[in-house]
Amino acid sequence: MYQAMSTLGFAAQSGQYQYNGPIKLEGAKPGSSVVILGAGLAGMVAAYELRRAGYQVQILEYQDRAGGRCYTLRGGDSVEEIDASVQKVQFARGNYLNPGPWRVPYHHVALLDYYKKLGVEIEPFNMFNHNAYLHADGELGGKPVRAHEVYSDVRGHVAELLAKSVRQNALDDAVSGEDAQKLLASLKDWGFLDKQYRYAKNMQTSMARGYAVEPGGGLMPVARPSQPIGLKDLVGTNLWSMLGVFNMHEFATTMFEPKGGMDMLAQAFARELKDVIRLRSQVVRIEQGADGVTISYKDRGDPDNVLKARADWCVCTIPASVLSQLEEIQVGKPMLDAIQSLPYGSSVKIGLEFNRRFWEEDERIYGGISYTSLPIEQISYPSTGYLSSGPAVLLGSYTYENTNSYRFTAMSPEERVRLAVEWGSRIHPQYKKEFRSGVALAWHRMPWIHGCYGLWNDALRAAHYDDLAAIDGRIVLAGEHVSYIPAWQEGAILSSLDAITRLHAKASA
Repeated sequence: MYQAMSTLGFAAQSGQYQYNGPIKLEGAKPGSSVVILGAGLAGMVAAYELRRAGYQVQILEYQDRAGGRCYTLRGGDSVEEIDASVQKVQFARGNYLNPGPWRVPYHHVALLDYYKKLGVEIEPFNMFNHNAYLHADGELGGKPVRAHEVYSDVRGHVAELLAKSVRQNALDDAVSGEDAQKLLASLKDWGFLDKQYRYAKNMQTSMARGYAVEPGGGLMPVARPSQPIGLKDLVGTNLWSMLGVFNMHEFATTMFEPKGGMDMLAQAFARELKDVIRLRSQVVRIEQGADGVTISYKDRGDPDNVLKARADWCVCTIPASVLSQLEEIQVGKPMLDAIQSLPYGSSVKIGLEFNRRFWEEDERIYGGISYTSLPIEQISYPSTGYLSSGPAVLLGSYTYENTNSYRFTAMSPEERVRLAVEWGSRIHPQYKKEFRSGVALAWHRMPWIHGCYGLWNDALRAAHYDDLAAIDGRIVLAGEHVSYIPAWQEGAILSSLDAITRLHAKASA
């Protein structure tokens, strides 16, 4: 319907948010200093730009690496959860999992600008593969169905129903006369309808949904049309609802990923800022006065010794889920209430390594995502290394902020991996035979964040968002949780740019 309405001029794309290119801060007062808490993307962007403007900067980071959720797991890495359980990643050399961000929309232009500025090579991320599967457990015999079949059949049945309504003059209040004929012509082409405006088994519909016997050459068998799934079989199934993700703006093609792993940008920033990042530093208290800020922190290797960092200003990118647990943070009640009121969403990702790329070799699935009603929800196939031999890693489950994500979070890492293999084998029977190793990261169990992303709703934003984003004396907060794009790296970067622009204006006044 959207495509048909666009043909008639009734629909249009939405505009982009405001971003006018890299900021140009300059003219910091001589000797001005900023302490930045957290070496995720928001913190490192702040340090990078403020130092270029002339500020003396230092970053305190809890972990033994920079990057925060801009994170990649490779063979030899370890993942420790809040109960001190440790997973050792056993992936083969060159294989990896991005347990946090794993894709970059084309319209996240601030992030793309920093890739270009810091020389980080990117490559296409295959979000939608029409040859991947849609699977609803217990429906249509429990068998996975190719996405292009469901997509084409839903489109065809909807086009037929709408064409029938137009031909019966049921939509005269909306379209009539010449417009009705234009709409019928559009529906016929869009839905692959026949001359009677029916969506039926024939070679025309098979051009969209695929053939029962593919066209060949020479004396190969003659091509035969495939049988569409009936409307009555599709209505009310989970397969129908799974198609919604194909139309979401944030997932619109083209999408990208950094070559070699999502942490490539974090690594590039860390190289630029290696002389100002102090790792393994746990902030315990944030104080401010008329002349500056004082940060009390502990070296995680020497937790009995409290150290202090002093500066004129502070950019705090510590997640609110951790910030709310500090011994003290000297900000006004509005910001403190905002920090303490923001919950964090749950998310679990499970990476599975297999002996071979059976999804390519056996099923001709090259990248993209299969969706299922099983608790694993998604299987994402690598968009790199096509046709290569040897072990490969796929994302065996991605769940967020629902019963499934909390269910996985409550399990041991080993149980998460075991169930991902068990449930995934209902879609790919090769799973159990080809499985090598796995790793499962539950974000609520990460000691440095206790959650995945700021979980705003309209009521929370109305009550607290402006207070969270405001400059409180000499302190300003930044990060994806201080944005309208939570859970995305773009939100973290835009939040940081906005925060330091306002802070610089105040410092220069």
